[in-house]
Amino acid sequence: MPTLHWIGKEKVINHHLDVPFRVLEHSYGFDNGTQTEQETESGNKILHGDNLEALKALLPEYEGKIKCIYIDPPYNTGNENWVYNDNVNDPKIKSWLGQVVGKEAEDLTRHDKWLCMMYPRLKLLYKLLSENGAVFISIDDTEVHSLCLVLDEIFGKSNFVANIVWQKRTSPDARATIGAGHEHIIVYGKKWEKVRENLNKLPLSSKQIKTFKNPDNDPRGPWVSSDFTAQGFRPNQMYSILTPGGKVYTPPDGRCWKNIETVYRRLEAEGRMWYGIKKDGVPRRKTYLDEREGVASWTWWSNEEVGHNQEGKQEINSIFESASIFDTPKPSRLIERILHLYIKSGDVILDSFAGSGTTAHAVLNLNKQDAGNRKFILIEMEDYAESITAERIKRVIKGYGSTEGTGGSFDFYKLGQPLFLDNGNLNELVGVEKIRQYVFYTETKTPLTPTKHTDNNYFLGKHNDTAYYFHYKLEEITTLDHAFLATMKTKAEQYVIYADNCLLTSEFMTKHNIIFKKIPRDITRF
Repeated sequence: MPTLHWIGKEKVINHHLDVPFRVLEHSYGFDNGTQTEQETESGNKILHGDNLEALKALLPEYEGKIKCIYIDPPYNTGNENWVYNDNVNDPKIKSWLGQVVGKEAEDLTRHDKWLCMMYPRLKLLYKLLSENGAVFISIDDTEVHSLCLVLDEIFGKSNFVANIVWQKRTSPDARATIGAGHEHIIVYGKKWEKVRENLNKLPLSSKQIKTFKNPDNDPRGPWVSSDFTAQGFRPNQMYSILTPGGKVYTPPDGRCWKNIETVYRRLEAEGRMWYGIKKDGVPRRKTYLDEREGVASWTWWSNEEVGHNQEGKQEINSIFESASIFDTPKPSRLIERILHLYIKSGDVILDSFAGSGTTAHAVLNLNKQDAGNRKFILIEMEDYAESITAERIKRVIKGYGSTEGTGGSFDFYKLGQPLFLDNGNLNELVGVEKIRQYVFYTETKTPLTPTKHTDNNYFLGKHNDTAYYFHYKLEEITTLDHAFLATMKTKAEQYVIYADNCLLTSEFMTKHNIIFKKIPRDITRF
């Protein structure tokens, strides 16, 4: 398989493993128009911070659980500015850190920097995707070929799903000889066969619905007719049809009727056959509007169907009643199309280049339309994460101008302290409770929820008949010994106990199904 090489690749292939794990600090909740100090527990999240570190922070709760990811990363056209500041410990890459990447007088390393920026983020996105998950990435012609080669490497070439072409403009660019009127949405799955099983049909557009008529006042309502012939020759599908108007039809050369005669007779009895107003036309079969579950998507999305960049700007302008600071924001209809195509109520969509918050806007719109419960997670590193990204979602929830609010809730978080210090020890500034939550999740892949119990203060919880204890004290060495065992009250088939030291013999622990884990050495790192 062809692979892509660039300056710095060997240093970033495993960089996601070196990214520090930071805890998420809750700033506030927003619940149907009211800001609160408490978490809404809605499942909707907006995170402010570097998206590489934020993706790492999501792993304990969301690894392998995200159904759909949409990202709109920098296109690296040279006409945009984006900061490459990943903390890669290598002199060649360090020389780039903190630099604003733009045209830079035809800087050839601009593409290397873009690939170095994207690679570790894509690795973490891959880890977050569920087995039936899919990633949708907006990109233009500048980096689309490089992006696909990188995705082939991370996801596997066999897991390529589609290259959707989106018509982003309504008319050609008068300034260009050949103006770009499209962008790409590259789609890869964790496993292609799982993606195929989970693709949804798209709802009928208003234009498609208008094609359903009812010229014969059929009591079942509007319908469309389709050809009742099929290609080929099948003897049992070559019968004659007598129309109500008295005309006889046989299949044309090279074709046969679509169904055998007994099926045709049943369709006719059900009023599903159409012979025209005079009832003597070529037989056609009716399909009723209420039978159409939707239509299959194809890989060309026109701006009539999903909107265009100007529509995206107009949306933001109407929300904030001012000119947009974003040059090419995506219209919410574009993201709604992706949501229709791939997620159902209860599924989560993650957007780690959130920008103005279009993804959350689209989720809230659809939830209002069908009373669904889709969830969103947004990550935005820029300072406008609260003043624009979160503020837009607040206004969408409450309503703006003449637009009715969607309702809904979300929680706003910031990246906090790293859980581990540079020397490998636990960072006590994050608080013991955050450490306990992290440890329990690394063991069980389930969140630690507060529950009443009669056990000691170091009991974390019980999962799959294993009891977990985290014997940890600030500025004090803890020891697993018989005295500590005497304080344990929970009965289980197995015990996992964290402490600084252990005085129990290996024979005793084996006999009583006790597993000792040393702090901090045996705490799993993400």
